[in-house]
Amino acid sequence: MTSSYGFSLTTFSPTGKLVQIEYALNAVSAGATSLGIKAKNGVVLATEKKLPSLMDANSVQKISHITKNIGVVYSGMGPDFRVLIRKGRKKAQEYYRYYKEPIPV
Repeated sequence: MTSSYGFSLTTFSPTGKLVQIEYALNAVSAGATSLGIKAKNGVVLATEKKLPSLMDANSVQKISHITKNIGVVYSGMGPDFRVLIRKGRKKAQEYYRYYKEPIPV
C-alpha cells in the first residue's frame, strides 16, 4: 500500500478498496495474541510478546493493573495501551471518590 492517500474513511484506492480498512487489517495481522480465561476463583491473563531482536523483553509490559482487582492485557500498540490504562485508572479513581468504594467489575 502507498502512503499517498489521505486518512479519510471514504478514500478509495485505484483498485476500489477503502484505504483505512486496509491499514486496519494490516495492523491487526501484525498484532500478538492475548487472551483471558475466567475461572471460579480468578482470572488468567496471557499474551504473546512480539519484539524486535534489539529490544529488551523486560522493558515492555503488556499486562497492567487498573485497580488492585482489575487487570488489562493488550495486543495492539503501546501508546494506545498507555492512553487506555490512564483513562481506566482515572475512571476508577472518579468512581472511588464519588461512591467511596472500589469500582465494580
